[in-house]
Amino acid sequence: MTVNALSLIPLRAIAGRLSPAGPRARLSILIYHRVFARPDALLPSEPDAETFRWQLRVLASLFTVLPLSDAVERLAQGTLPARAACITFDDGYADNATVALPVLRELGLPATFFVATGYLDGGMMFNDQVLETLRRVPDGTLDWPEVGLGQREIRNDQDRKQIAAELIQRLKHLDPVERAEQAQAIAERSLEPLPDDLMMTSAQVRELSAAGMTIGGHTQTHPILARTADEQARKEIADGREALEGLLGEPVRLFAYPNGKPGQDYDARHVAIVRECGFDAAVSTAWGVSTSKSDRYQLARFTPWDQTPGRFALRLVRNLRTNLRTNQGHGV
Repeated sequence: MTVNALSLIPLRAIAGRLSPAGPRARLSILIYHRVFARPDALLPSEPDAETFRWQLRVLASLFTVLPLSDAVERLAQGTLPARAACITFDDGYADNATVALPVLRELGLPATFFVATGYLDGGMMFNDQVLETLRRVPDGTLDWPEVGLGQREIRNDQDRKQIAAELIQRLKHLDPVERAEQAQAIAERSLEPLPDDLMMTSAQVRELSAAGMTIGGHTQTHPILARTADEQARKEIADGREALEGLLGEPVRLFAYPNGKPGQDYDARHVAIVRECGFDAAVSTAWGVSTSKSDRYQLARFTPWDQTPGRFALRLVRNLRTNLRTNQGHGV
């Protein structure tokens, strides 16, 4: 899809007024998870390489894209450039290295990758166990009472997507052990072996770092911290960081809360643990922008989902006007 840079000039001017350089700057941070080589009918909100490329071209036309570590420090110092933005990825999918990285390098843009270390080298997150199982279920009647799913008809990928979304939402906030057990019970329903290459290998994490990208912590197994015992939450956060530092041979300074909704997925206890574990800053999934008054351990992020360059650009600029309580330093 072609990006008309001239058509973005008025929006760039508006963005500059909303996010000027210096002490009144507003930092935009984008969230991605996956970038597919080709569109995926079961995950239509995740971009393919072509879409990702034009999205980044729009972003770079409107904003000054910085490494997140630099942006955090400059935000605190009041020295951010106008229209500052960062690109982040959560979880540690292999396509981050095989598909997203080449596009980032092509366009000369930095990004931060938050990696859940427990899934490296052949692991699979619970949501992917659900999704990949349903991808392999033939059309017909589905009845999985042991995971709370009564009789459902599958006629197409839209049905698979809907059922997967329901199951993932149901499992997401369970105790991590119960969640893993139910996800495994679903995976055992698959008529074919599930893939073992969805997540990055250790070598791919090192490749990202060697390419100048930043690696951040995202726990070991992506638990919802608010549903996890404090001691276990601390272990997830600290051990995930330790594993990455051992892998990279350098400090890991940034953290992303799994799922990341303030007050629902994590709270003040976990903010304190992240700080005590030695991280310099952390990101949430509270939509909006961050300012010099924001808690650097609860920086805002958002996902523009629009499917055309014009609407995508407008979403980026509109987000600059979002003003959330958690972004003004009040905590959760």
